[in-house]
Amino acid sequence: MQEGGDVTTEHGGQTPARVPKAANHAGEDPRTAGLARDWSWTEPTVWTARMLAALEQGVKGGKWYSLIDKVQSETTLRAAFAEVAANQGAAGVDHVSVEHFAKDRDANLRRLSEELRQGTYRPQQIRRHYIPKPGSTEMRPLGIPTVRDRVVQTALRMVMEPIFERDFAAHSYGFRPNRGCKDALRRMQELLKSGYVFIVDADLKSYFDTIPKDRLMALICQKVEDSRVLALIESFLEQGVLDGDRECGDVPEPGGRGCGTGPGAGMDGVSRPDAAPDQDAAGR
Repeated sequence: MQEGGDVTTEHGGQTPARVPKAANHAGEDPRTAGLARDWSWTEPTVWTARMLAALEQGVKGGKWYSLIDKVQSETTLRAAFAEVAANQGAAGVDHVSVEHFAKDRDANLRRLSEELRQGTYRPQQIRRHYIPKPGSTEMRPLGIPTVRDRVVQTALRMVMEPIFERDFAAHSYGFRPNRGCKDALRRMQELLKSGYVFIVDADLKSYFDTIPKDRLMALICQKVEDSRVLALIESFLEQGVLDGDRECGDVPEPGGRGCGTGPGAGMDGVSRPDAAPDQDAAGR
């Protein structure tokens, strides 16, 4: 299993082809017919053929205005919960597990949808959990949202991700659909064979703790003009953290298998440099 969640086969480490979510009997996704890019990974309950065509051609003014209706739809929330349930993950501060949420799934999703419609939805605090940091004596703080918040985060990602994915550069591999670290390694091998000899290995310390929220929101506002969606994103950015019995102000790195928006938030934060000209960061 790699960062992007792809399972590789035993033969050559290649990722097996995925069946599109909206595939017909021939294994083809009718929504993507005639489009230049493969959008079969998008959530079909959100991204219809008409929306995908608008996504690829570009919307007027480059901004999307009406998105909250897709986030708050019970159909979208049901698809989001299916992903959350498949990922499992621990309970958040409310101690409600995925299994417990699933016992009254329809009522819980209906309640979430209504709260989003009425504007009364508020994310709960994030539960802090520590895991060993590889190659170090330090502990890495992870944030575990509640199951209900993970459902809303996942629904939000289903709506937002294609909008930003459209402009990400070909040389970007982290936390993107149908891409992962093995693809980056294969590209690195290609560059080495073609004569490049320098590799820059860099890591941003405490990245998710220190994302400049105002700049992040400014970048998102360049593509999204739906005020309710923007307010929802801000509410997640301002979530408090519960560390044992102690409240903290900083948000830890998104945690593990349950969190819906963690990587996505980071990708939005680097969308401007990621959309730079398609040149690999290597030198001869």
